[in-house]
Amino acid sequence: MGCGTSVATEPQGKRVEDAWADATVSPSPALTMKAAVLIQRWYRRYMARLEMRRRYTWNIFQSIEYAGEQDQLQLSSFFSFMLDNFTQLNVNGPDLISQLLDPVVDPWLDRETCYKLIPVPESYTGPRLSFPLSVSDTNLLLSAFKEQQTLHARYVLQLLYETKKLLKQMPNIIHLSTSNTNEITICGDLHGRLDDLLLIFYKNGLPSAETPYVFNGDFVDRGKKSIEVVSLLFAYLLLYPDYMHLNRGNHEDHIMNLRYGFTKEVMQKYKTHGSEILQLIQDVFSLLPVATVIDGKILIVHGGISDQTDLDFLSSIDRQKVKSAMRFPKRSLEHLDIGHSCRLAAGSHPSSHSKNQRTPNQRRQCGHSRQDSAASSSSSSSSSSSSLSSSSSFCSPRTSSCLSPRPCPSSPSMPYTINVLQVPYLDSLSSVPPPAPPQHDREWKQVRVDLAPHSVVSLVQHFYLLSFLLQVVDILWSDPKIQDGCSPNTSRGGGCYFGPDVTRRLLLQHGLQLLIRSHECKQEGYELCHGGQVITIFSASNYYEEGSNRGAYIKVGRELVPRFYQYQVSRTTRKLTLTQSVRAAEGTALKALKEKLFTHRSELLSGLQQYDQNNTGCVSVSEWAQVFESVLRLNLPWRTLRPHLARLAPDGSVDYQSCFEDMEPGIPLTQVTQKLADTLFRYRTHIEIIFNFIDKDHSGLISIEEFRHTWRLFSAHLGVDIDDRAIDDLARSIDFNKDGSIDFTEFLKAFRVVHKLDNKEQQLNGKTAGGKRS
Repeated sequence: MGCGTSVATEPQGKRVEDAWADATVSPSPALTMKAAVLIQRWYRRYMARLEMRRRYTWNIFQSIEYAGEQDQLQLSSFFSFMLDNFTQLNVNGPDLISQLLDPVVDPWLDRETCYKLIPVPESYTGPRLSFPLSVSDTNLLLSAFKEQQTLHARYVLQLLYETKKLLKQMPNIIHLSTSNTNEITICGDLHGRLDDLLLIFYKNGLPSAETPYVFNGDFVDRGKKSIEVVSLLFAYLLLYPDYMHLNRGNHEDHIMNLRYGFTKEVMQKYKTHGSEILQLIQDVFSLLPVATVIDGKILIVHGGISDQTDLDFLSSIDRQKVKSAMRFPKRSLEHLDIGHSCRLAAGSHPSSHSKNQRTPNQRRQCGHSRQDSAASSSSSSSSSSSSLSSSSSFCSPRTSSCLSPRPCPSSPSMPYTINVLQVPYLDSLSSVPPPAPPQHDREWKQVRVDLAPHSVVSLVQHFYLLSFLLQVVDILWSDPKIQDGCSPNTSRGGGCYFGPDVTRRLLLQHGLQLLIRSHECKQEGYELCHGGQVITIFSASNYYEEGSNRGAYIKVGRELVPRFYQYQVSRTTRKLTLTQSVRAAEGTALKALKEKLFTHRSELLSGLQQYDQNNTGCVSVSEWAQVFESVLRLNLPWRTLRPHLARLAPDGSVDYQSCFEDMEPGIPLTQVTQKLADTLFRYRTHIEIIFNFIDKDHSGLISIEEFRHTWRLFSAHLGVDIDDRAIDDLARSIDFNKDGSIDFTEFLKAFRVVHKLDNKEQQLNGKTAGGKRS
């Protein structure tokens, strides 16, 4: 039987083999072509869908990042408001906020005793530095940071002290030459990512005479190793001052550091001497040069330029006076006798403050050279007033027509009347007394006036300091655009968008060939625009999410032709396919976007219900997309994102309540009104920063009275109508042990947006772990 079966199956097997051989030997050309076309068409569609997902994921990340920067500007404006109205709290509150916002460095920090009096215990196993630094010291520091060690506070302070002394001797704009070296390496944003810095050093070489570097700002914030990054950069700056160069970025600013993590990182790592380190590092940041020029042909700045950027003028002012580009330098007016009367004339009372506000777009329309952008600006100015979080801006005024004169009462020291310039700064108007302009700008220090000469000269100096500050804002915050002209940077809320014509004009004016800037994350680590005249370089890989972007740096030799080098720090991303990488980034981006929706839930529902007159819970897709964009202002492809955010009803309309089904509060809120809860969710980060100011001993506790008064000031500044009784009820409800203090760490957990799926997974994991233990 077995033999018969064998004989019977043999011819059948031969027939199959013969048929397969015939098919492989003589395939049909038409059939082969059709199969190839189908495969190619499928692959193209697949890659197109993948590219679409990659692009909207990138847009989500970038839009939320820029919206956070606008929120930070609003918070900065509130701090100024708080300093003027903080009267009922104890003395510690305003003192602490004043030190952080308008710091005066303790004279003790300008002397060597600032670090010599700090003992280093024998138990300390980290690096011990000796000054002046040697190569062995920097190698020791590198090895220590690789092994997760922390540099002792005594050495941090000494490093900062020596760096400050060196930076004081440097000009505002550094001029380099390739004649003394083969190539200069230019790096972009690092944002506290030590692994990226170490990889750059590994691939390109440590800083030395043979390997000079220019690091183009944003060394700190967002990453967890910011203090280690700046410590290494400052150490190599001290070791090789002629071959290591650091430009200032918009995050080398103590007000930005409050929101984006650097301040918190320093206080956590240096609990005893953290305040001294922060004060000194603020001073060091203000001394960083604002630009670098290579061979007189390549300009390197952090953000960009504007139609008013003047490199000669930027070289002439004392940059140390600009502690923060986000805060108007009022301190320089305090020594003037006329300062008080001028500020009174400006209407510093809160009520007049709100009346004098302008939208960011109105501020930039003043310049005659910006008439081309006036139409687009005016169209968006009406809508910008609807959302306070998106209206903060410190776009700089361009011509004297932007500054409205206002009479100022006479002062005992000045028997004549002086006008006050209303200067738009942040989201309010600041008052600056205008001096009569001298005939030659470079001779402003030599102005001679018969009447009150010291006061007038001081006013002239202050006016030029303001002009310098506004140009610094443009250099640190601006972004390039495709269209010609210069318009307000409404995405970030500060600086401007500059077009190819602005770039060409500046390069021609100063005999330059190329502008290299950073400030924007790029998926490949770099990007060229404006016909190759502007290069963006970004050195923090995996900036938004694992696999989201590469890092890159540029090398420029004597021929001044840039060469790009890319990298990516992560072992896991190399194992991911392109599809897996896009899926992971997309999931994180959508998660962040849903949290954004939840914090604006009341505004979104209010706008959607205007189109839902019959309370069906549904609106059309176009109405849904229109409301989402008008409220959130993220400039996202809402129709494309709709399947990820909301369900469709059977009739094809959008069930808008489904947008919020996946999220819930961190802790159930039973005694909080919906209006107050929505406000707390939206401004949770702001409140956390404010409470950290008040909590000087970092105990996590503040008094109920401090909580009440701070929140009332905050709601008054935002224009949010919250009943005082609701605030009092909230304060009492979170005073868990009734001792008159609030544990705001627990309070903030309640106002954290939690994804329900994450909660279910955590509960499931907890049950699984419990079952294993039992």
